[in-house]
Amino acid sequence: MSEEQHGSEENGGIRINKFLASCGIDSRRVADRLIEEGRVEVNGKVIDTPGMRVTEKDFVKVDGRHMTPMEEVVVLLNKPRGYVCSREAQGAIGTVYDLLPPRLRHLNYVGRLDADSEGLLIMTNKGELTQTLSHPTGGIEKEYWVTVDQNFDNSVLMQFLRGVRIPEGNAKAKYVCRASARRACVVLEQGLKRQVRQMFQCLGLRVRKLVRVRIGSLWGAIWNPEAGDSWMMRM
Repeated sequence: MSEEQHGSEENGGIRINKFLASCGIDSRRVADRLIEEGRVEVNGKVIDTPGMRVTEKDFVKVDGRHMTPMEEVVVLLNKPRGYVCSREAQGAIGTVYDLLPPRLRHLNYVGRLDADSEGLLIMTNKGELTQTLSHPTGGIEKEYWVTVDQNFDNSVLMQFLRGVRIPEGNAKAKYVCRASARRACVVLEQGLKRQVRQMFQCLGLRVRKLVRVRIGSLWGAIWNPEAGDSWMMRM
């Protein structure tokens, strides 16, 4: 079966495992296994190529059952500390999928939070939304409230605006706000791995608590910082 028959990235075709995941199959990994086991048909023919692309014109079946994409869903999840953004717990308390009802476990998370971090996590099956929020040039703000292990002065926040060199590259904050002697609000447009933690670490501070409260215009919480000790700067 040719690539042309099943579309391409440009005309809306998507990988068969992604299509099956959008239909409620537990994950792309499970979809790949179903394909390897010969349980998936496209237009009446059993397939064995996980990389095949399909379009809305194709007729897809799994174990003889016609598969159709589920309605588009967006979930704002408050991820607790100790859970990982993964399908497997990897030694953690659990995964973010353990926090969802079975009917929503086909959703994909947008932007990871590590096990020690908490707060707003977007989970969706909307590909365009995932691409918009995840693309490094998208300019989507992400806001974090951070508590560190010791008092710090304003020079730390000014350095955040100038840039801090971390293993992933040059990390900068778009906006910083001092809330108390050990607490700050940090807004990023970048998405480097463990960026906030590593920025503080490079300046000799250890993050004790990190909560993501906002992605773009979507809020996961409202913060009332301690009065009388607020300091802010914006680039």
